[in-house]
Amino acid sequence: QVQIVESGGGLVQPGGSLRLSCAASGSIFGIYAMGWYRQAPGKEREMVATISRGGSTRYADSVKGRFTISRENGENRVYLQMNNLKPEDTAVYYCTYSPTYYYTRSGAYWGQGTQVTVSS
Repeated sequence: QVQIVESGGGLVQPGGSLRLSCAASGSIFGIYAMGWYRQAPGKEREMVATISRGGSTRYADSVKGRFTISRENGENRVYLQMNNLKPEDTAVYYCTYSPTYYYTRSGAYWGQGTQVTVSS
């Protein structure tokens, strides 16, 4: 089993920044990918960003140029730096772990989520 714990959410004004952190523990293998998804009220969960074992990244079009995903392999951690936040970024953000080189949602593990609210 793999445990995923997120932190760093909160309330921020439009144009502000937040940094989300995620730690994975338990049965962690050397080859794994991680990512961030989000779910706004009344909407489906959507991919925000993923990062492969080798550091290749993918981003949703809506966050390109504003969000940056990074990972710390030795500590089994992944981060999401979010800049120039917009009200439409408001959602519960979930960290996810996939025991594969590139992230795949099938068989992935999920954290409990952290709320991000962008409002003035």
